[in-house]
Amino acid sequence: MSELDGTWNVERVSGLLPPLLGVRKRIDGPGGRTTVGPIRAPFAVVGRELRYTGLFTGFVDVLEPAGDGWTGRALYREREYGRFRLTARRAEPR
Repeated sequence: MSELDGTWNVERVSGLLPPLLGVRKRIDGPGGRTTVGPIRAPFAVVGRELRYTGLFTGFVDVLEPAGDGWTGRALYREREYGRFRLTARRAEPR
């Protein structure tokens, strides 16, 4: 199990990112996906980087530990366009 494994809520901090309501990242070992409504963007986990694939090639999220979550820099072709925070998704009541 990787330190990044789990389902994370995404909160915008700054930059060109939209408000990000309902955006989630699911990380499981060597890969995962970011989900925005019906859109799913797959990525490969390389160290603490999330490198997007397919239509989203060129996008990379660079993560750093921050308390009980992570901070992230969103890059496109190595240029930063936003910052965000990942917080653990709480289990939903049944």
